[in-house]
Amino acid sequence: MNKAELLQRLKTMGFSKKIINAFSNVKREDFVSGEFKEQAYEDTALPIGHGQTISQPYTIAVMLSELDLKPGQKVLEVGSGSGYFLALISEIVEEDGSVFGLEVVKELAKKSKESLSSGNHKNVKVYSRNGFNGLPEEAPFDRILVSAAVRNIPQALLKQLKDKGILVAPKGPRFQQDIVVIQKQGGKFITKSEIKGFIFVPFVEGGKD
Repeated sequence: MNKAELLQRLKTMGFSKKIINAFSNVKREDFVSGEFKEQAYEDTALPIGHGQTISQPYTIAVMLSELDLKPGQKVLEVGSGSGYFLALISEIVEEDGSVFGLEVVKELAKKSKESLSSGNHKNVKVYSRNGFNGLPEEAPFDRILVSAAVRNIPQALLKQLKDKGILVAPKGPRFQQDIVVIQKQGGKFITKSEIKGFIFVPFVEGGKD
């Protein structure tokens, strides 16, 4: 599958124009390892080393839809891996928005910074640290994305949401998760939806940065 075919596939699935445009503007091949560049536009997850993957485009599009991103928002991604998701978010929140990534694997954090720099995504910052405690120095956030499977949503992340903010995360046991969508409303956290049938690499829980 090439890029045009992937974009058409996502359009057929009914994803919004702003999401399709983001996929169109970001080069997925810049965020995958050399031996997988020819497969960059297959609708599948691909290895990026260190036991991690770059998520399937369909899965990413689902999570972008649930995040309901808007220009100018401040967004945190926990488990940012290759940086591809950060680049897509950057496109949607535009220049007035700000995007932050947390990646515990130092080599991936470094490589993702290089990939994002080549794509001129100046509104993105990547930190090499454990994401369990979020990024309190930049909180609160309009949106928080967790890109690895959790059994329970870390309370620190929920506390870093703005009122009416949205958190999206894959939650469940090792080989079967639901994408859960939680919104903060007047100090309470309301589960807005749960989308079943996904598998993510596990989140590295606990510990300090």
